[in-house]
Amino acid sequence: MLVAAVAILVALSLVCAGVTYLSWKNSPQTSTGNNPNFVAFQRKYFSAYFLALVADWLQGPYLYKLYSHYGFLQAQIAVLYVFGLASAVIFGTWAPFIANSFGRRNLCILFTVIYSISCLLKLSRSYLILILGRIFGGVATSLLFSSYEAWYIHEHINAHDFPREWISVTMRKISVWNGSLAAICGVLANLLVDGMGAGPVAPFVFAIPFLLISGIVITLTWSENYGQGEATFRKACAGGLREIVDNTRLLLLGAVQSLYESVLHIVIFLWTPVLSSTHSQPLGVIFSTFMVCIMIGSASQGIASRYISSAICLVMAICLAFAACVTLAASSVQGGEIICFSALLVYEISVGIYFAAVGKLREEILPESHTVSIMNWFRVPLNMIACVVLLLLHDESFRHGNRLIFEICCVLLCGALFSMGRLLPLVNKKSDIEEPLPSSAVG
Repeated sequence: MLVAAVAILVALSLVCAGVTYLSWKNSPQTSTGNNPNFVAFQRKYFSAYFLALVADWLQGPYLYKLYSHYGFLQAQIAVLYVFGLASAVIFGTWAPFIANSFGRRNLCILFTVIYSISCLLKLSRSYLILILGRIFGGVATSLLFSSYEAWYIHEHINAHDFPREWISVTMRKISVWNGSLAAICGVLANLLVDGMGAGPVAPFVFAIPFLLISGIVITLTWSENYGQGEATFRKACAGGLREIVDNTRLLLLGAVQSLYESVLHIVIFLWTPVLSSTHSQPLGVIFSTFMVCIMIGSASQGIASRYISSAICLVMAICLAFAACVTLAASSVQGGEIICFSALLVYEISVGIYFAAVGKLREEILPESHTVSIMNWFRVPLNMIACVVLLLLHDESFRHGNRLIFEICCVLLCGALFSMGRLLPLVNKKSDIEEPLPSSAVG
């Protein structure tokens, strides 16, 4: 299986390189000239952020495997995942407001400490300690995907006074490197676990030095910045909720995002038991293959967006995900690992299309002054749905019933498709967001 998985990874990597080249070719480019200050600023940011990403991606392939290796049942592992999701959504909601007083640089340093503790706690076989580790991991993940970017944007605009359009240059580089690092980390994790025989806990231990070095780089090279102190959690949340309720397009987009991404969390949990139901698999290499498929999907959306709208691309992503989940529901109980693996590859391509398309659509629909609070509200039903479905594994009729879980995923994706059907006619209407927003509202 290892040889076949590596061959598939190499083939898809070549496809990814070709599609990415076509996506970049003739696409609009924002020129930064040869500004040495901007290049130096990017390198300072990348040197810390990419180390943090490596530490995060190293842990992806073997989280479920580690808990299974410790002897926990699928239902018990589901609870561990639920604690991680819950802590991420609770702390992730507060993180932008904590930065107002604590500082974004300090939050990034705090991330490296908390995530290191989370990794160390995975050395324990105690269920309660592993739950604590998942809570720490959820908090750390919410910091990784909020504080680093917030620090960069503030420094880019306020400290260095670079043009706003140059932000997209940095984010595009991050997108390419993020996918590449994820694929490399999957292979590296596989080498640690299977090649060196260090066991499924090895990637988590190996991630700690990257976290510590990232923290040291931040401490030595980054300056501190803060949010605007007048923003309050209550006002921001109330303003964001008011926007969602009053704006039909926002409400429908939130429904699409919550339904699709809740399925994503469920698939992240289920892919390991589905592919390892009969024997051990090279999970790290498989994980790398998934990451390459996401990159293929993202690049494909970049090409398709020249001819069709982001909303249509989003419909295509949901349809691909639905087809994959139907296949998984039909095959997961029959031991058809090859069919399931193929379906998961299709699903990951849909994920790449989805994130590229939904990001563009959010830029068109979300009011800038409420972006953070609206996104926080979107995450609430997303995580609640994922948690409820995973907790169903405790029910006797659902236990080990991966087919039933995938059927629920199909229903959720049907809901997302229905919401997109309602949203499509409204995408080009701007009257819903033309009214001025209160000056006190802060995203």
